[in-house]
Amino acid sequence: MNALALPDIADLDTRRKARALYWQGWRVSSIARHLVLKPATIHSWKRRDEWDEFTPIERVEETLDQRLQALIVKDEKEGRDFKEIDLLTRQIERLARVRRYQEPGGNEADLNPKIGNRNAGPKAPRRKNHFSTDDIAALRANLEESLFDYQKAWLREKDQRTRMILKSRQIGATWYFAREALIDALETGRNQIFLSASKAQAHIFKLYIKSWAFEVCGIDLTGDPIVVQTDEHADATLYFLGSNARTAQGYHGNFYFDEFFWVHRFEELNKVASGMAMHKKWRKTYFSTPSSTSHEAYPFWTGSRFNRGLPKEQQLKIDVGHASLRAGVACEDSIWRHIVTILDAKAGGCDLFDIDELRREYAPDEFNNLLMCQFIDDGQSLFPLATMMRCMVDSWVEWAADFKPHTKRPFGNKPVWVGYDPASTGDSAGLVVIAPPARSGGKFRMLEKHQFRGLEYAEQAAKIEEITKRYNVTYIGIDVTGLGGAVYQLVKHFFPAATAIQYSVEIKALMVFKALDVIGKGRLEFDAGWTDVAASFMAIRKTLTASGRQATYTAGRSDDIGHADLAWAAMHVFYNEPLGGETPQSTGVMEIF
Repeated sequence: MNALALPDIADLDTRRKARALYWQGWRVSSIARHLVLKPATIHSWKRRDEWDEFTPIERVEETLDQRLQALIVKDEKEGRDFKEIDLLTRQIERLARVRRYQEPGGNEADLNPKIGNRNAGPKAPRRKNHFSTDDIAALRANLEESLFDYQKAWLREKDQRTRMILKSRQIGATWYFAREALIDALETGRNQIFLSASKAQAHIFKLYIKSWAFEVCGIDLTGDPIVVQTDEHADATLYFLGSNARTAQGYHGNFYFDEFFWVHRFEELNKVASGMAMHKKWRKTYFSTPSSTSHEAYPFWTGSRFNRGLPKEQQLKIDVGHASLRAGVACEDSIWRHIVTILDAKAGGCDLFDIDELRREYAPDEFNNLLMCQFIDDGQSLFPLATMMRCMVDSWVEWAADFKPHTKRPFGNKPVWVGYDPASTGDSAGLVVIAPPARSGGKFRMLEKHQFRGLEYAEQAAKIEEITKRYNVTYIGIDVTGLGGAVYQLVKHFFPAATAIQYSVEIKALMVFKALDVIGKGRLEFDAGWTDVAASFMAIRKTLTASGRQATYTAGRSDDIGHADLAWAAMHVFYNEPLGGETPQSTGVMEIF
């Protein structure tokens, strides 16, 4: 053994071991048996060394000192060793404060130095958005202890120049990357840029960051963009950008591109994004649920974009199958790719889902697309991705003049129409709030959308009633097939003019024709971050009835109604306008049978 090294705690002399066990509450006879000694020997040591005379603080100090010395002399230390050394050192500091408090003249200021400063004069205000070294350490520790396995993989690969992640919905990707970005900004001083299809979607990052900083550090972050300060690095700026990123040529930093497979004109926006991170010190992260193979980002994902203009012998063939990418792979085009399905998430410790229940709730195509990371083949869809993307706008920017989503009356006293597709067994219910055209041939604007699962019909009616208290509702269209009839009867109690829509092959066809007319003429708008609305319309296909004699429209379910609840709810609203595009006047109840 090195002459300068102290022995490990396991090699301490037997006398100190005996004392340590005694202080842990062992009986003398038990200590003697454990150390193979006579009880009289233990009693002798206890009396001569006055073990019982040590105060609780002295006992803890002795134990802390032994453990700290063992860690300090360890030749090869791991990260957890340094954390424990830091923890033990802080505990020794606290015990020193307790000793000062116990001495004559001691007071509470000895235990908490901040108390002594309360009456020492005006307190210097805390710097805006400032994080101390302890704050950053607390955030780092909180992050590392709260991750699932696949999020740990993202953290390990955070220094990859480019990451591209295909993911299931609701597995905590936005939540994780918001935290990763804040930590990086504080530890490196690098700017962070959050890109989404809309500013509303980008601000989800902001909400996650603000709530985390307040929860862990008590810091109320302010500003847009947010500028964070530390003592070790230059200030770092956090930018939250929607479609206005196309004009953000002057920004630079790491960027996180959320739901990039659903962004309209991806190539155009990606040129701006790549320019923001052109310097080699910046990092680029793309993550999204899959949309359609026809999307502009699909060649970027498969690597075929990299091959453009290259001779055939130099072109890469990248395997983007789930089996190849489920663990994350640094591919030959210098992009780290990763696929995380809902089953991967469950295997990685995410226990937030009931997979069997989700299989019952979603049609197979929807389940595979939303949760199993499979791209949609929208070749047979009545509403393909390219068509739906023309409806997607940055609502916080485009509708700012008359729509205030976070107020008690988001649309003031202007009229809105409500469409509701109730939940049947195993399905979800869809509710949409749509501003009707202000003039003939004008646009429908989807202001709100909700999906409900597992609600009884009375609870579903209550959700509709909540909408009537916040908006000036002038029309409600409800599918009364099955459970919808009960919902409709309850809704009529507080909204007598509710319209019952009894589904049939003919009625469904008329609703689809109307939707094709509205969307085909560019008369529908909804927030670009609402990918579920686009996916709902994309799921609708033309098929034959069971008899094979008539065409009907379904979304993957065996029943006639289908499952694309948000799309059908929206079509209930469109159907209130005649096919010619003239907005009807309110004329009371309109029963459609």
